[in-house]
Order: sequence, then C-alpha cells, then structure tokens
Amino acid sequence: MTESTAPQSEHRTVLLRGGEVHSPADPFATAMVVERGHVAWVGSEGAADAFAAGVDEVIDLEGALVTPAFTDAHVHTTATGLALTGLDLSRADSLADALCLVREHSAAHRDDKVLLGHGWDATRWPEQRPPSRAELDEATGGRPLYLPRIDVHSAVVTTALLDLVPGVTGRTGYHPDAPLTASAHHAVRAAAHGAITPQQRAAAQRAALARAASLGIGSVHECAGPDISDEDDFMSLLALAEAEAGPRVVGYWAERVANAKDARRIRELGATGAAGDLFVDGSLGSHTACLHTPYADAAHTGTAHLDAADVAAHVAACTEAGLQAGFHAIGDAALTAVTEGIRAAADSLGLARVRAARHRVEHAEMLTPETITAFAEFGLTASVQPAFDAVWGGDTGMYAQRLGVDRARTLNPYAALLRAGVPLAFGSDSPVTPLDPWGTVRAAAFHRTPEHRVSVRAAFTAHTRGGWRAVGRDDAGVLVPGAPADYALWRTGELVVQAPDDRVARWSTDPRSGTPGLPDLTPGAELPVCLRTVVFGRTVFERPNE
Repeated sequence: MTESTAPQSEHRTVLLRGGEVHSPADPFATAMVVERGHVAWVGSEGAADAFAAGVDEVIDLEGALVTPAFTDAHVHTTATGLALTGLDLSRADSLADALCLVREHSAAHRDDKVLLGHGWDATRWPEQRPPSRAELDEATGGRPLYLPRIDVHSAVVTTALLDLVPGVTGRTGYHPDAPLTASAHHAVRAAAHGAITPQQRAAAQRAALARAASLGIGSVHECAGPDISDEDDFMSLLALAEAEAGPRVVGYWAERVANAKDARRIRELGATGAAGDLFVDGSLGSHTACLHTPYADAAHTGTAHLDAADVAAHVAACTEAGLQAGFHAIGDAALTAVTEGIRAAADSLGLARVRAARHRVEHAEMLTPETITAFAEFGLTASVQPAFDAVWGGDTGMYAQRLGVDRARTLNPYAALLRAGVPLAFGSDSPVTPLDPWGTVRAAAFHRTPEHRVSVRAAFTAHTRGGWRAVGRDDAGVLVPGAPADYALWRTGELVVQAPDDRVARWSTDPRSGTPGLPDLTPGAELPVCLRTVVFGRTVFERPNE
C-alpha cells in the first residue's frame, strides 16, 4: 500500500479543533494537526492554540467526532458499482417482485448487450425458489441476462446468455432446472462481464469508490481473480484509483502460485498478494461450502476446489517469494484443509517464515476450536464479514436452514478468535452485503449468538487498524503522530463504551480507564453520518451543505 493519491493541490497543514478525536495517544483529545499527509499532533483544545497561527487552515469541528477512516478488507469494486447503478434484486421481497424488477430493467435498458443484475436470495421469498429460466426468458423478452445469487457463488441466466457460451451444458455445475455453479457459472459470468464496455466499467468503479468514500471508508481491499473478474478489470481499477481522488485500493489476485515466476506475475499485475477469493470451497447459501458432514437441507457436503496439498504448495511458493497468500474458505472441511495445508508448509519452511508472511483467510465462518488455534499458531488474519451474521444468522435464518440450529450457532465466532489472539480484519464482501462500516461494527458487537459478541471498540479496531495490519502495516489505521492522515468526520450522538461484559463496560466508562468513547451502536439507534473523508491528508468526500 503506497502513500500516493491522485494529483491534487499541495498538502496543506490543517488544524482540526473543537470536536472529539478518537486516538489512543490521548483519550481526551479534541484537536489534531495534519501535515504532509500524516498526523502531526493530537491533543487538547488549550494546547491547540499554539498551532493555530502556523497552519494553512483551521477547521472548527463543531463537536464532530474524528476517527480513523475505515478499511473494508473484502470488496468487489466493479460488481459493487454495477449493483449500485444497475438491477439490484436485494430489495425484492418475493419471486414475483423480482420478476417485475427484471421486466422494468429490461425495458429501461434496451441498448445493453447483456442485462446484469445482482442480489436475489430465494430464502427470503415466500416461494422459496429462484426464478426459472423460462420465467426469465419471458421477463426479458428473450434477451441475455445474468443474475448471480447474493453470495455470487451461483446464478440464474436466460437461454440467450447460455447461447453465448458454447459447450456450457457440458461443464461442471450446469443444471438445466437449477442455478448454475462451479465451471458453468464461471463461464456465463465471463461472457456477461465481457459485454461490459470500458466506459461502463470505469463508471461502475467510480460509483463504488464514491459510495465508499461517502461512508468514511478510506481504503478497500479489492479481491479479484480469474474466476471472479479479469486482468483488465483489475488493472484498470488500480490505475483509476491511482489517478483519481478517492479511497486507496489494495489489490489481491486469486491465482495459484507454484514458483517464483508465478509470484513475479502476480506482482506485475499490481497485486499485494496471491490471495482473496482463491476458492477452497463455495458458499453456504448455494450449498457449495465444503462441510465435514452433510447439509441439513441437502444430502451432500458441498464442493471442494482445493485440498490440503494444494494449499501447502501455494503457501510454500508464496512464502518463499515473500508474497502474501490467502484463501476463500467457509465450511469446516475447507478450513481444515487450509490449516492442514499451512501446517505442512510451516513444517517445510519453518513456522517463523510462515507467520512473518501474514497470510490471510477470507470469510472463515465455520471455525472449530482446533482451527481457531491453528489460525493463531500460523499468524493468519481472519478477513471476516459480520454483516453475514446480521443477514443470515439466528435460529431461523439461512444458516440454520442449511446447517441446523446447533451448527449454525457456531458460525462466525469473533470473540473466540480475539481471545486466541487471531488478527481480525472486517469487510463487507460488497456487493454480497452493502458497504456499511458502522453497521458492520454493530453486527459484530451485537452478534445474533451472544457468546460470539465483541466490544464495539474491538470491532471498530478490526474495521480500521485491522485492515492495515492485514497488508503488513502496523503504523496506520489509528490517529497517532506519524500515522497516515486517513480519517473521517462524523455527526453523531453521545459517545459511550459498549462491551458484551457489563463489568468491563462500567469500568471503561470511568474516566480513570482512559478509554475513548465511540457512538452508541445499540440496534435501532441512529448510525453516525459521515461529514468528510480524508485520505493521506486530502479530502475525497465532503457532505453537501455541511
């Protein structure tokens, strides 16, 4: 991750004062000085007077809260932008409603070569089934349409789109009367995305990054790869982020590495690591997460894309090349394969070398005590999405439908991960769940399974500093002198300290504890409103009329 941003005016020295500055350097700070893209000082209002005459600008916070900018550690930027600007079925509350939205979108986009949508989830609909191919053919008037499920691990399509993919009916994952998965899904996705023009792609990327900036997100980790997007999309996003003002973009390319030559190619693409969505398995919603025992609502155990030997080879090659490795793993069998593979690599190369590489695992939902211990032993970062629990958790949610209540209650054990010393980095997997950083912090602090809850402070740290640590930076994501000046200003209510343990919460609110407060995230409470987002000292979002 570099410190460069889009060309703008020279850095100005700025004094912010008259608010609340969330900083471990001074839990009672009300002011901050930013100079040359870095935090230069944080402190009290009285001490700020000494800086006022020597700065280029003084910003009166008028009581606003200043925090580090959020990092969303798992994003699909172009797909997010397409969902923001295109057909979004996440708001459909029935199959009939979804088909109506498809008809309306088709009528409004007569010039599009391929219609693109996102976000359907049949588990939320009374019909409890996805649209059939015949229904979609009728709704589109026979035009090509690609509609991935909300988890993007399966999709329904029209006959016209299938006709654009020769041999698709012979591919793994082709189902004549059910959503496409595996190779068949990847093939139709490639055909659909291949119809997007460079102009449409750039517009989608700008829309996604603008939305992120408006929510106080200063950095996103783009999780790309040959099974998800393509090299042109990945490299164009990195180039756009470098050239234009907006959030930082850290790119991961999910392709297996066998040797130093492969590692060099990953770096030449501009990627930070051969990680992200390198699939060990699929998703629970699509019945493709790989389990040790069968699903409660299907007589199989999902899909394994990589085994422990594959994991070991990738991790060993990346470690030797000094490159970060990582995997997408959701089911308990997939996570066992990951930890067994990394153990084999550590046995070969030495534990210290593997730990130093800070390899990461995306999603990591069905962890067991054994795999949690292994994550801690190998220094793995758990790149997780608390909104998944908010959307699909609970005793009546999708997880319980797929796994049964008892197994569902073990998912996303954030408190156990923190107790074991496993680094957490929070993200959204947007467009699977929306960009929503404070909502993400709330979801972790008020997990549907109480024993998995963490304090708001721990969740906030995972969504700010955690993302920086996941890319090897321990000096960022926090407002202390010398740190990059990536921060956001918020309009919010009274600051409080919230923790699952009431005794901890009571002590933390005592002034003697020196614990800086954060917004009240109790479910139902209004979330903070972003007033300004700053990346490396430069404003990338400012709320109108503020």
